[in-house]
Amino acid sequence: MARIAGVDLPMQKMVKIALTYIYGIGQPRALTILGKATVQPDRKVRELSEEETLRIQRVIQEEGMVEGDLRKKTQLDIKRLVEIGSYRGTRHRKSLPVRGQRTHTNARTRKGPRRTTMKKNKPPAGSR
Repeated sequence: MARIAGVDLPMQKMVKIALTYIYGIGQPRALTILGKATVQPDRKVRELSEEETLRIQRVIQEEGMVEGDLRKKTQLDIKRLVEIGSYRGTRHRKSLPVRGQRTHTNARTRKGPRRTTMKKNKPPAGSR
């Protein structure tokens, strides 16, 4: 089992896809990492030798932040925005979209389920 940056990579997938399971690595960055590590992107993870996985690991460490460090940095950035009271910080605090999207009809993912107001109950039609 290939374990890189604290993440178990799926054995049946191609290396360029499997690297995207690591937080902070998308397909373009995965291809540059594999290029620097001189590993063919179309190979499966189970076909990699121990030496190749070590080269990939070394390149990822040199490239920059991934996984826990990147998550921590993102949370600290959001916390800083909230503390200084910027517009983006207030949007984060209220759990509303931060990047200018409309909220009148959409943004259900960010706002959560609809809170409906109580409606008056009409008396049954035949009871007078």
